[in-house]
Amino acid sequence: MKKSVIDPLTLLNNLEWGEREDVEFKSARGGLPSSLWETYSAMANTHGGVILLGVEDDLTVSGVGDAAKLTKTFWDTINNRGKVNLNLLENDDLKTIEIDAKVVMAIRIPQANRYQKPVYLGQNPSLGTYRRNYTGDYHCTEQEVARMLMDRSEEPPDSRILDHFSMQEIDAPSLQQYRQRFSAYKPSHPWLDLDEKELLLKLGGWRKDRAQQKEGLTVAGLLMFGHDEAIREAVPAFHIDYRERLSQDPDVRWTDRLTADGTWTANLFQFFSRIFHRLCADLKTPFQLDVNLIRKTDTGVHEAIREALVNALIHADYQGQGGIVVEKYLDRFEFSNPGTSLVSFDQMLSGGVSECRNKSLQTMFMMIGIAEKAGSGIDKILRGWNSQHWRSPLFREQMQPDRILWRLPMVSLLPQDSLERLQRRFGSAFKRFNKTEVQALVTADVEESVDNARMRQFTSLHASDVTKLLQNLVSKGVLVQEKRGRWSQYRLPPCKDPAHHSRHSVHMGVDSVHMGVDSVHMGVDSVHMEEQSRQEWQLLLQKAAPARNNARLDPKEMEKLILSLCLDRWLSRKQLGELLNRNHDGLRARFLTSMVQHGLLRLRYPDKPNRVDQAYTATKGA
Repeated sequence: MKKSVIDPLTLLNNLEWGEREDVEFKSARGGLPSSLWETYSAMANTHGGVILLGVEDDLTVSGVGDAAKLTKTFWDTINNRGKVNLNLLENDDLKTIEIDAKVVMAIRIPQANRYQKPVYLGQNPSLGTYRRNYTGDYHCTEQEVARMLMDRSEEPPDSRILDHFSMQEIDAPSLQQYRQRFSAYKPSHPWLDLDEKELLLKLGGWRKDRAQQKEGLTVAGLLMFGHDEAIREAVPAFHIDYRERLSQDPDVRWTDRLTADGTWTANLFQFFSRIFHRLCADLKTPFQLDVNLIRKTDTGVHEAIREALVNALIHADYQGQGGIVVEKYLDRFEFSNPGTSLVSFDQMLSGGVSECRNKSLQTMFMMIGIAEKAGSGIDKILRGWNSQHWRSPLFREQMQPDRILWRLPMVSLLPQDSLERLQRRFGSAFKRFNKTEVQALVTADVEESVDNARMRQFTSLHASDVTKLLQNLVSKGVLVQEKRGRWSQYRLPPCKDPAHHSRHSVHMGVDSVHMGVDSVHMGVDSVHMEEQSRQEWQLLLQKAAPARNNARLDPKEMEKLILSLCLDRWLSRKQLGELLNRNHDGLRARFLTSMVQHGLLRLRYPDKPNRVDQAYTATKGA
């Protein structure tokens, strides 16, 4: 008997739920699977999604038994506070569909907002909270749960009063310089007549807690104006780092760097003041006059960079990993900070929603004219970049550890060299693609991949329309799909053109620097060498097939596979991610670091473990 196979995109469109949802398939032959509730918690705590009961992983329809009984059991369980702490669903979020005489139950899980998280199972959030990444559901750490609980609090984390800290921890020059900027921006403001403590009180840097009958310096006051050693004592994870990478010499790690090294007072005010001018140093300023006939020194690009920098500082989780990292390249700026976004991706793109993690820090920057509470910061970033017809800024959320990245590329929206490469590759067929399809192909060419979220940063299309567009390009053979659901990525197929291959060797996973011991010295421009690299890459892809075909491979099997791939060769995190069809940062967090610590793998650059081009090889006897 022929098995029925579903098309998830068509099914979700028929339900009018949209494709952007993360989709999970679960067999329900024995009733509601126990893993259903872990997935409910995980989807609610991440980006939402859809669970299809009665569908196997290979998309064949197995159906559910007694749909009415299962439906009642589902609603009884999700409303049982002993099982699940919160029911986010409405009646329309559960539907049944008949497919070839078999019934499938579709359950739509909305994304919980910051005040509803964590959504957990049982009575203890530390034991029953889950989140979701590209590999499936995972159990949250105590730190992740604590962050969710902190984010739902009405009291921002930066308003906490620090016990045993006083005004002596404040760097007087920093506060004085801030006062001068405040005076220049609002010369008649009444707060300017206040003394230091009273000014801090108004700004949120000092707080009086009437309920606890105490007052003192807040986290925000210390972070903004404090001495280095006091900040490190109160906030051990605090780290700020500015890096300029303006050299094309691969041996030069950075051309300038500013981090806490004892030569300056490393608080947020000084960090902002010192690096903003460095970020904008090379920007051209057109001759324009303001309403007072004074020359304007700011452009939309200056404003966008300022917003991106302040955005990282006021939204950061200062208890998280990695600290604030700002990087300036020849062709882009990157701003990353620890933490998660407090609004959904769609809310962020729509603008007008102000949800700030550190509200006192936001007030401090606002009072000197470099932050707003109107939720318009993202609009300014996008508007400033669009004014130059550059590629739209890229937003990414990373998990384990939680980090947010903004990348601002100073690259044309449709670079001529990319258009020429695609023209050579696809010939006359390239002229038949519409403007949005060309944008998708250019993005895959320039940025190595394209996905639904990235395309929605370029266009006003609905998520389901974007997926139809990308799937159509796959059907035409000009893109190939990796992963599925929310984590779907689309790449250009392997290219037979040696010139194009050479230009994108790192994208294609055959970067000769990592493709064998000392291969960087073996003539990477040789066509013969490239052919060898392509053949070796294909063999590695075949070897990695167990992981590529199974999103939930047993961890022990994954370790064996990594060792097999790294045997007698160097592979970077990025290459391993492409081979195994996994996120390379996730691989590092779950496997690579531990395998290095246990002596199974060794680093190519052991003295610099965080190098972006770090590579791994299997140790002898591993």
